[in-house]
Parts: sequence; C-alpha cells; structure tokens
Amino acid sequence: MNDVRDIAFAWKHSPDQHAAAPAHHPVVIVGAGPVGLATAIDLAAKGHRSVIIERKSQLSDGSRAICWAKRTLEIMDRLGVGQPLLDKGVTWKNGKVFFDTAQVFAFDLLPETGHRMPAFVNLQQYYFEHYCVQAAAKTGLIDIRWQEDVRGLEQTTDGVLLTVGSPEGTYRLLADWVVAADGARSTVRRLMDLPFEGRVFEDQFLICDIKMKLDRPVERWFWFDPPFNRGRSALLHKQADERWRLDFQVGQEADRDAEVKPENAARRVRGMLGEDVDFEFDWISIYRFQSRRLQKFRHGRVLFAGDSAHQVSPFGARGGNSGVQDADNLAWKLDLVLRGLAPERLLDSYHEERAAAADENLLHTTRSTDFIAPKSEMSRIFRDAALALAETEPFARRLINSGRLSTPTCYTQSSLNGPDELADEALAARPGAAALDAPHDNGWLLHTLGGAFTGLWVGRDAQVAASVAEAKGELAHRAVPIRLVQTSNAEACARYGATDAPAFYLIRPDQHVAARWRTFSAAAVGRAADRALART
Repeated sequence: MNDVRDIAFAWKHSPDQHAAAPAHHPVVIVGAGPVGLATAIDLAAKGHRSVIIERKSQLSDGSRAICWAKRTLEIMDRLGVGQPLLDKGVTWKNGKVFFDTAQVFAFDLLPETGHRMPAFVNLQQYYFEHYCVQAAAKTGLIDIRWQEDVRGLEQTTDGVLLTVGSPEGTYRLLADWVVAADGARSTVRRLMDLPFEGRVFEDQFLICDIKMKLDRPVERWFWFDPPFNRGRSALLHKQADERWRLDFQVGQEADRDAEVKPENAARRVRGMLGEDVDFEFDWISIYRFQSRRLQKFRHGRVLFAGDSAHQVSPFGARGGNSGVQDADNLAWKLDLVLRGLAPERLLDSYHEERAAAADENLLHTTRSTDFIAPKSEMSRIFRDAALALAETEPFARRLINSGRLSTPTCYTQSSLNGPDELADEALAARPGAAALDAPHDNGWLLHTLGGAFTGLWVGRDAQVAASVAEAKGELAHRAVPIRLVQTSNAEACARYGATDAPAFYLIRPDQHVAARWRTFSAAAVGRAADRALART
C-alpha cells in the first residue's frame, strides 16, 4: 500500500452552497477523525444519511492514536471495518515493565481463548481513518465535505443552523442534530463558549515514530528510571510498516523547540536502542496533556463526542478508544430518535453514560500520570519502593501503574438498566456491561447479536428454549423489535453465568447488557426494553 498520508481529498461543489434557503440534513457531523467517521458509518448502517464537515484535505498527519482496544475493535467489526484493522495492524496482548534495567513484572491482557478480537491492535490513526473513509464511501449515505469548516452555529426551535466556510465562500445548513467530533481544539465548543473542567499537567513527553527493522517481541515495554532517561520514564511499541513508537518523558523545563530537532531526538533514540541502530524518523512531536471534560455532553441538539467532549492523558490508550465508544453509544440512540421510535430524552442518557465513562477514564489516566511523574519527593519514594518490591513480591505489582489499559466502561448506574436476577453472578456481564464474545455456530456471538435489540438465551435447558420460542412473534412485532438468539456454547455459558442454570439477557443495539433474568417472561423483557428506550 502506498502511504495513505499522501492522499489529498479534493473539495467538491455541493448544490447546498447556492441554495436560496439553508439546505436541511438530519445529521451533520463536524470532524472526519475516527469518532466522526465511526458515528457516520454506524448511522449509515441504520439507513441514515449524514454530512461530515472536515477542514483538512488529508488524513491524520501523524500516527497519533495507535493502540486500539478489544472493545473498539469489536465495535468496528460490527461496522465492517474490523478485518482491515486486524490485517494491517500489529496484534499484541503482553507487556513488560522495567525499573532501571531490571524487569519487575510482565502481564497478559487476554489470557483466555474464545474471542474474535485480540486484546489490542497497534495501528497508526491515519490507517484507521483510511479504512473508515473507504467504508463510508461504500455506504452511499455519507457526504464528506473536505476543506470546509464551521464558522457559525445557532440553535433554533427545530434544529441547528450552521454557517459553513468553503473555498467558494460561506453557505448555511440546517441540521436536526449536530455531532461535534472535531477534536481537542473543537470549533463547535469554542463557538458555543463551553469550558472544560479538570487538570492540566505540566510534564512534557516526546514522541518519536521511527522506521527500523528490529527483532523484538510484539509487546508493550515501559521503563521507569532507565539509564537512557534517568529520573523519568520511557515507552516502546511496535506499529504497522516496521514503525515503532518511542515515548520519552522529558520534564517540565525541557525546551520544546530543541527537543523536536532530529539531531536531539536521535540521541534519545540511540540511548534507548543502541548507538548502532539504523533508523529514520517518521514523526516527532512533543506534548503536554490534560485530564478535562465538558460538564455536559449534550447541549440541546448538539452532541459532543471524543476529544471535543473530554481529554485524557495518553497512558492507558483511553483517548481514541473512548471516542469510538462514544460514537457507539450515541449512534443507536440518535437512530431511534430520528425514526420517532424513542423520545428525545433517550439522548440525555448519552451524556449520563458517556460522562461516567469519561470520569472513569480521567480517574485512571490521572492516577497513571501521578505515578509515572510524581509531584512530590514522598510520592517518588513510594513509587520507587513499589517498583523495587515488584520484582519479587506479587502484592507490589498491583501498585505499579504504567497506564491502566483501556477496557469498556460498565454503565452500572445507568437509568436505562433493567432487572438483574443474577445479582452477584457473572459480574462481567451484568446490566450496563458490554456483551462478552464467545464462539457461536462456527462463528462468533457478537457477530450474531449484531446492532439491534436482541434477546439472548444462554444455557442448555430445552424447556426454557421452548418458552422463548413461543414469545418470538410477540417480541418481533414490537415497534422496536427484539430479535432472539440462543447459544449453548460452553464458553458463553461460563461467561454469562449459565453453567448450572440458564439465563436470559436483553442486549441493547450497542451490545451492552440492558437486563438479565433466570426465568423468561415476555412481559418483563418488554418492560426492560421500554426502560432501555427511555420510555419509562
């Protein structure tokens, strides 16, 4: 494949630009990054057209987000983009942590089998965007307007009036809903004068993406206080195309302009990998990071997603992954509201659930940052003591925090959750949690669940299966139908708490659990579905 970063997307004239009145569109998405593209593709899969406004003419200019977590991969697989990410990316699940030159412990993020997607795939953000742009084109429902930008925004009684800039001047669009996925420097957020709340960290980190051939396991390696970066940290990851991500903590006082000079960055690279390493730079960047979010993710008919709504430190790969999971949460709700099958208040649950996810991510990444870059001498003493003990004492390993890697948020307190008759059993599959994959009928359970409301019966009890079959017509003919799926796979039974007794699950369109029971009742399932639709 030629370098996708060289692709230039031409500006194209649209009839909207000379319309006498503002052209109307159900959904306008601002930003053609991973979050905006995932939202558009998901809406297209449900039959909705959308317009994406993107000021750039090319894909991401650097590798940026590279670590795509299992849950994100499952979402993209449902959207038809999973296989290209697997094929191009670098799959990994193991990592090692070092203190000085000693390995203090190693970890395995997915020790069990029976999952379609791996723990992580490393792939440069521009590839992620490239495959999404290709998928968007195939839908025929997504109009990406490159080299255009939003210059004005006004909420009306029935929509959002946007002023859009283009190479031929400005024009106006009227959108029923606007999804602001335009990143950390969001124009939409600025136009609406919405402040972030949270912390800004002063420590600086240098990213060097280099191209080289290196015979090293595909693992995440993290160093505390290594000889080549004394008193600070460093990180090494492999990407696609023989690219490697090197991350160096350089401190608060480092000269930003000096650090990004290739000759200075090269000294750091050779310090980590050896003086004789043969490499070339692909991208150099330096950053300070923030742990902040908007107070609300929904403002009338404008919905914020990804970095425009929340910003986290990069430790734990929670930025890009949480953004895609925002899109996953938002698209099915927006679909049902657009079709008149759910009240607008369903979109209030988007803020409720994804703000809780943002708070979880902010907590984890802030703790990681405080451990990696201690703010006091006492904190550093505690950290170094834990690192020294971790090599021989298992209890100390639980204290080490080189980044709590991204996992899906369980919406434990969501107002959409229904009954839980399994209580403390199979906690990983409780209401609010993402459904768990398992082998199913020579394929995969998540593939079978798809993107609709689904009743999942797990277990081997033929009598329960018969009662579910009797209610099939009743559930299928609801205004929002509920499909029925049955599995007796041993791994599915273990993961869903159905080894000794069957269980019935109601799964939402984003493949999160809405409710679960030991005994099936069509009336109870219907009530839980209404709750998940914010009808009650």
